[in-house]
Amino acid sequence: MKRIAIALVLTLPLVAARADVGALAAIQNSGVIRLGHLQNSPPFSYLEGGTPQGYSVELCKHVAESIQRQLKLTSLRIQWVPLKLQERIPAVRERKVDIECGTTTWTLSRQQEVDFSLMTFVDGASVLVRRNSDMLRLADLNGKKIAVVPTTTTASALQATLKARMLSAVVVPVDTPEEGVTKLREGEVDGYASDRVLLLGQGLAVKDEANLRVLDEDFSVEPYALVLARGDPDFRLAIDRALAALYRSGDIESIFERWLGPLGRPSTLLSALYYLQSIPE
Repeated sequence: MKRIAIALVLTLPLVAARADVGALAAIQNSGVIRLGHLQNSPPFSYLEGGTPQGYSVELCKHVAESIQRQLKLTSLRIQWVPLKLQERIPAVRERKVDIECGTTTWTLSRQQEVDFSLMTFVDGASVLVRRNSDMLRLADLNGKKIAVVPTTTTASALQATLKARMLSAVVVPVDTPEEGVTKLREGEVDGYASDRVLLLGQGLAVKDEANLRVLDEDFSVEPYALVLARGDPDFRLAIDRALAALYRSGDIESIFERWLGPLGRPSTLLSALYYLQSIPE
């Protein structure tokens, strides 16, 4: 108990400092930037060999390097903070991390609690099913069981779509993507809903991936962005400056190819996103 109390005493001043002076000043004073990452959302944010990997993780590394240059720091240490899906928004809101580097969809309701960078990706939600099933579209899951992580935007979009289309599928809450895929493989549910690229990554990660496939239909649009605390415009500008430069230079293409290339070329919509956000300096 004493150790916990000491840890709180040491941590609270750091959190308060970022709230009082802004993240850039706190980063400059400490020489540390705290980046939150997911542990099981390939190919965007996951652990491999104990090291954070993925598309969003690499974008955050690029942002950290840019902030180091903007602040003229000789060095900047990245402190990686592992987060669960349910912890992403609270961790940023409570300033336990400076940036969340995962698969968070930018929504107006979330923007009441946190702020967002320029968009980093755009995807659509769909459903992973067993390959030997006859399901091709969401309507084919009428009367079936669909697993979903309840704290995601996919969950609310799924419920709204089922209601709008008058489909009676049973939504089964799961704590993690792995639990959803496991329930699907073992026949406890008929589908697992998430963002399409995440479903492809999670499907490829299992041993019997050839027995799984994604529906042909998407039922939502999911614009991803990096997440930061509200009320810190200078920090957001520093992040956006790093991303815009990355898009202008075309280096984003090699990052996409490294993490998402096996899934195909960037969609027309994603290419437009990169182009429109190549904001001039």
